[in-house]
Amino acid sequence: MAFGRSSRRSQRPVEPVTLKILVAGGFGVGKTTAVGAVSEIRPLRTEERLSEAGRPVDDLEGVEGKTTTTVAMDFGRITLREDLVLYLFGTPGQDRFWFLWDELAQGALGAVVLADTRRLEDCFAAVDYFERRRIPFTVAVNCFEGAGRFPAETVRAALDLDPEVPVLLCDARDRSSVRDVLVAVVEHALERAARDRQPVAT
Repeated sequence: MAFGRSSRRSQRPVEPVTLKILVAGGFGVGKTTAVGAVSEIRPLRTEERLSEAGRPVDDLEGVEGKTTTTVAMDFGRITLREDLVLYLFGTPGQDRFWFLWDELAQGALGAVVLADTRRLEDCFAAVDYFERRRIPFTVAVNCFEGAGRFPAETVRAALDLDPEVPVLLCDARDRSSVRDVLVAVVEHALERAARDRQPVAT
């Protein structure tokens, strides 16, 4: 009888822990693509077509083929384990939509900063945003075709990142590649939280 009770208890559904992760970076760096590639649900997208009125403020150099842009957020979900689910929020990349970042960042465990080596300066603002708010983040270099490939340490130096910030190469179109980036973000955020909880030696 005892075994039977134990068996039934073990078969109860596991209530998963849900964590919020932001996906940020410059205009056209692949945030919408990354969320869509990894999401197990149909991603929510708030894209609008680029207009002539936006041309003076939207720098299309390097992404001339881009025809739409995120104006609020992208949303997706991925189950990393039976007991761990990530909710992904892709931020808008253009300066004029940055007022939305504070609201999106509330309650976030960590963030991914997508970078394009052809336009590396476009992710400076995202790096600065998360550093100032002490939100753990990982830099993921989206390896576009035709873009220069540089070692992670070269990217780290160019972005003046702290040694603890993970830097990875990824393909935003590839589910397993994006998943690896998300795992790195969660691990980094949990490691930093554990360090912050440790008592200071006197």
